[in-house]
Amino acid sequence: MIGDFSPKIVELTDNILFGDIWERKELSPRDGSLITVSNLITSGNTEQLGFHLNKAKENGISEEELKEVITHLAFYAGWPKAMSAIIVAKDRICNKPRRAQHQCPIFTS
Repeated sequence: MIGDFSPKIVELTDNILFGDIWERKELSPRDGSLITVSNLITSGNTEQLGFHLNKAKENGISEEELKEVITHLAFYAGWPKAMSAIIVAKDRICNKPRRAQHQCPIFTS
């Protein structure tokens, strides 16, 4: 676990990032998720993307909207970054126990 290696980063993440930044009223959680997902894609930081795709869905962003964000960013951030993001999204959306692989809404082949 990260907390075993670096407890301070976990403390700051919990208390400042999620306890303060994400709780501010100036941006809705939905808008915060759109900004965060977009930033992770444009910067190529797919390591954290899966977590934030799930958080985006919890904050009311649909799978179709997430796919459209990735498609839109392909033309601004670059095709390789979008393709890396869609692979993470496909893995998060399609690898759920309730879904058969052939029912994946992102890639059918």
